[in-house]
Amino acid sequence: MFRRRTITALNSRRWFSHRSGLRRSPTGLVRGVAVATSVAAAAAATTVAFQQAIAGSIHSDSAPPGVPAAAGSSRVNPGAIVKVGGDEEELRLLVWGSNRSRIISPDASDVTQIRTPAVASFLQDVALRDLAVHATHAVCVDGRGDVYQWGDGFFGQRSASDNRKPVLTLQGKNITRVQVTESRVFALSASGKVYVISAQTPQQSASAPTPSSTLWWGTGWLWGEKAGAQHSEIVPAQTLAWGERIISIAAGRDHLLALTSSGRTFVHPITKNANTHGQLGFRKFDIPDPSSETSASRLHVELTPRAVTDPYSRSSRYARESSSSATALLPVSENLIGVDDTNLKFSDRFFEVPALRGVRIVQIAAGSRCSFVRTDTGRVLGWGANDYGQIGLGGNVTFDTITVPTEVVLWRGTLSGTRTQCIDMNVGGDLAFFTVERVDGTAIRNVEVLSCGNGQYGGLGNALFNNAQSVPVRTKAVSGLVEFSEKTNNLQPIEPHALSVSPDGHVLLALDTHSRAGPGRGGRDLLAWGTNYDYQVGNGKRASIAVPTTLEPEEGDRIMLRKRRAKVVRDLRGGVWRRGVDIEQVAIAGYGNSLVYWRIA
Repeated sequence: MFRRRTITALNSRRWFSHRSGLRRSPTGLVRGVAVATSVAAAAAATTVAFQQAIAGSIHSDSAPPGVPAAAGSSRVNPGAIVKVGGDEEELRLLVWGSNRSRIISPDASDVTQIRTPAVASFLQDVALRDLAVHATHAVCVDGRGDVYQWGDGFFGQRSASDNRKPVLTLQGKNITRVQVTESRVFALSASGKVYVISAQTPQQSASAPTPSSTLWWGTGWLWGEKAGAQHSEIVPAQTLAWGERIISIAAGRDHLLALTSSGRTFVHPITKNANTHGQLGFRKFDIPDPSSETSASRLHVELTPRAVTDPYSRSSRYARESSSSATALLPVSENLIGVDDTNLKFSDRFFEVPALRGVRIVQIAAGSRCSFVRTDTGRVLGWGANDYGQIGLGGNVTFDTITVPTEVVLWRGTLSGTRTQCIDMNVGGDLAFFTVERVDGTAIRNVEVLSCGNGQYGGLGNALFNNAQSVPVRTKAVSGLVEFSEKTNNLQPIEPHALSVSPDGHVLLALDTHSRAGPGRGGRDLLAWGTNYDYQVGNGKRASIAVPTTLEPEEGDRIMLRKRRAKVVRDLRGGVWRRGVDIEQVAIAGYGNSLVYWRIA
């Protein structure tokens, strides 16, 4: 049973509730004060001798005594990384895990790993609209809707002494959401326009001012905009209805999903590898003709999934020569072989998924090589790579490629008469999570988290390390939680508030323990599990965890994400953006690292 501690007495100078003064020994007894003087003196002498003997604590993965600590030691505190705590009114970024690409702490160039949650100073008093991280670069959107980028992958080959703080790359577009891939950054504006910019500085060049994209009307035509990075706009190939606009985007490794306000689903091929496992949902589309000087000339191309071009490529242990027959299928059409897909204008359109026409979609999610949608009736459809069972079609489906949207069965093992519907889904890499609600006719709802895919490092959260899981399984410690509600006078489920899945296999989940916290200051419990090689789980160890576990730093009790009203919110240029803004803490699972930032609610 999930136990909750009281949160009415919180330390105002902590990010989390602090421990009580009395600590329990391993036997469960509360430590007390010695009574006999002789016993106290002997204990004091023993303690002094013991402390002198272990003055230098040795961790299992630290350097031997007498050897200087490595530059990447998490014990180093160069000023850019500070302990968790401080003024309650300050807005600060909480980070842990890998810092090899200087993403979670650009100022700490000599720190490559942070073992436990610490505070990074480069986002002081800043609340963001959105934040996304990749393996070597990151991007965020400040309160003004401007896009900033940073990371070693963004700056390229530069000396370690260079300033690598976030750089403004897209301004005046009123961006609300961003998604990243290895080579591109996609930005969604409040008006429903999607822009793409390069993820590397060398590929970016100054662009001419263009009219800004705001919620009502643009201002660029009045006085122009400041020059920024070169960017392009991606538009739907099919005409949208009056008032219809794009409201959500989700990026995989080589493809981008888009959802409109009318529930239509579109896909954008980013590179020529966009359909290796059928994740587009179609094969044929058109791109701008690179040999033509006019933008009206189009090139009709085709991307064929590998399972279709060579169905037996994985059935033999020996390499087979490719067929020389003229009828042999190619992964890409012949007119696409010589086209450079690193150009931002390789593809400039979204294409509607044919199988989903007429189906109203309310949520989209993209894994590295797969795609998912959730309908307005609570059903889930998935397609793309299924080599780890990440589509969740069950053990009877052994295909490693699903080329058309197929329904994921989420009611296996339930009693007859139980109604099951999906209320949320989160996908990352080769892992997929579905939050389902089950109703059996009683007044008590049951909310569970189901997972499938590659759980080799414990990412499934079912206490097992399975490298392939095709049947959605119940994630432990976060499924079926209930608490008594005085409002309804019965038991109510504790639902997951947000879930972030990293492509490397670690997961962060925030439980909604705030909505019914009662008087006082509550928070949302943060749990982590999965891959932990770079300390991305935040417990100070490197062993992977197969069960969701609360984060408990050394300085206090478990970490809880808060929601409050900020007195002042600044932009990334240091200016005051707005006062009295409702903000909340959001956890992001990156590549080998984790971040908790303040998001504008």
